[in-house]
Amino acid sequence: MKKKLFLLLVVAFGWGITATNAQVRRRAVHQQQRIHQGVKSGELTRHEAAQLHHNERDTRHDIRAARADGRITKSERKDIRQDERKNSRAIYRKKHNLRTR
Repeated sequence: MKKKLFLLLVVAFGWGITATNAQVRRRAVHQQQRIHQGVKSGELTRHEAAQLHHNERDTRHDIRAARADGRITKSERKDIRQDERKNSRAIYRKKHNLRTR
């Protein structure tokens, strides 16, 4: 009985980590799509797009550093989400600042 409970906990914990990683990846992909759409529609200039890509690269670097030990801690996840929210706001602001290419 104890082995079954332990196995169940290990599997549930593994799904939790996978879901967190998937959420982080999904958000990063969505933000990249928003940047590309902004460039395509002319809402973003080349310089603005470069800045946004640089911010996204920094966030990806932070994610890789957090995963380096095999686990993203709660505080690391909080920092990553904060960076992602900041990047999302920057994308919105740059797409709506009335500058066009």
